[in-house]
Amino acid sequence: MYKALKQQKWAIFWTIVVLVLCNIEMPATEGEGFFFTGFDKMTHLGFFFVLSVLLFYGKIKYQNNYGFRTLTIFKIILINIAIGGGIELLQWKVFTYRSAEWWDFGCDMLGCLMAVFSYILLHKLNFDEKNS
Repeated sequence: MYKALKQQKWAIFWTIVVLVLCNIEMPATEGEGFFFTGFDKMTHLGFFFVLSVLLFYGKIKYQNNYGFRTLTIFKIILINIAIGGGIELLQWKVFTYRSAEWWDFGCDMLGCLMAVFSYILLHKLNFDEKNS
């Protein structure tokens, strides 16, 4: 168990960074995004893409190979659902100066699914390369 968590140190660190950044009070932007309209959604997408990539990276290092496992993908999606949903619940009930939005959660999941797609694509390319 400890070895598995040790391999996920970057994902754990990134999760803490995401939790802090998603729950700090931001300056008022009067209906616009922080830098541009939609910046918040793009940020959520990027945060969860990076988180998912780091989770895959830790799992690959723990397994010591690049084996494709559907259960790994399922677990990483569930972890992202828990973290993304938890952030929105915190924004809704605890950090009320932030707004909880379904669109934020949707962008979280889109970032996760982009990383899953990348993992599957890279696995297929790696598998095809070995079998050529």
